[in-house]
Amino acid sequence: MAHLGVGIGWRPEIADAVERLSGLDWVEVVAENVCPGHLPDSLLRLRERGTRVVPHGVSLGLGGADRPDPAKLAALGERAVALGAPLVTEHIAFVRTTSPLLEAGHLLPVPRTRDALDVLCENVRIAQDALPVPLALENIAALFSWPGEELTEGQFLTELVERTGVRLLIDVANLHTNRVNRGEDPAAVLDAIPLEALAYVHVAGGVERGGVWHDTHAHPVPPVVLDLLAELRSRVEPAGVLLERDDDFPAEAELAGELAAIRAVVTAGPAASGVASTAGAADSDTDSDTGTGTGTGTEPRPVEESTRTRVALGQAALLSALVAGTPVPEGFDRRRIRVQARALAAKRADVVAKVAPELPVILGGPQAYREAFLSYAKGRPMTSGYRRDALDFAEDLLIRDLPADPAARRRLTTWWQDRAGAKPPRRIVRWARTLVGRAA
Repeated sequence: MAHLGVGIGWRPEIADAVERLSGLDWVEVVAENVCPGHLPDSLLRLRERGTRVVPHGVSLGLGGADRPDPAKLAALGERAVALGAPLVTEHIAFVRTTSPLLEAGHLLPVPRTRDALDVLCENVRIAQDALPVPLALENIAALFSWPGEELTEGQFLTELVERTGVRLLIDVANLHTNRVNRGEDPAAVLDAIPLEALAYVHVAGGVERGGVWHDTHAHPVPPVVLDLLAELRSRVEPAGVLLERDDDFPAEAELAGELAAIRAVVTAGPAASGVASTAGAADSDTDSDTGTGTGTGTEPRPVEESTRTRVALGQAALLSALVAGTPVPEGFDRRRIRVQARALAAKRADVVAKVAPELPVILGGPQAYREAFLSYAKGRPMTSGYRRDALDFAEDLLIRDLPADPAARRRLTTWWQDRAGAKPPRRIVRWARTLVGRAA
């Protein structure tokens, strides 16, 4: 694994500040937020200076019951090539179900069962075969646990690496989140996993409310997370460490201070004697050029469709409870599921407001928008991306003759017409179009 150093998550809101940060070694960009043929000027300037850029995917859902979408894999590979990236990263999570068709809009934990592990391993191998560079997978933060789990986090990650040769992206903030929310010991996870497979490390902030840790990426990195980074550093010298910040961006000096604190931990001293080093990653069972391979030397057996069906049924029942209001499946902590459901709805409202900033303005301000959207979301689970969700929200309002103010309704109608495009209309779209004359 090539040395990356200390980096930061590149976001448009802090692009200028990132370019000015002293001693920055590399950046990570959300893969779905960039277009290979139209890279932001800031990223192009960083690349010209020799700053490495790594695409970080959020929508593959490799832990889902379905096989990876070839189009999404191709898109991720295109971004890796366009950015000249040494690897791409994704998450050990599921994000959608196809029966029923539901989108979480968030990374949800997979059950640590044999069935789920079999499905994940096959999906990872499919992804590795399709991608032009090595793949690394991140452990995610979770608010709840699945009932009936058969493996610990360390066992699950270890077997994943052994069976696929995939690299690991360890998020120490997520280790802390899972300590608070699921009672998992971060040190036990670090002791159990194959650190020679470590690609790099994430560090981020969060906040605790009512005994639940929320991995917000919108708060300063707390000392307890830096302590976990030091725990990891005592075991291995990571090839790279990256600061993530996705919202409530602080002043440039504060970002620089957080990077300095991270750098101080990383450079505190050599890894403990006798433990793994990233320099040994090339000696693992993975292919040093592609990152593919099973780690076992034998061709894995295909996952039976009955296994995928069992995983699909469990994930569909859970996601339906989270976003469609169906009963919580047996064995889950109902209070935690309610907390997660509220968090998903709130995130959905926030992201739609970002991708369609005109909607809060048209609807009379952030509070009026939020109330209207959360009311809509109760009966309309997301079935596609956030941009489609914004259009569906506007259609729903127009069908119900909302907003009540005629001028606002005219503005919303115009906004919707400008963005609906020439796609053959569904029934709900045809209904919305009949309102144009009434709203004009």
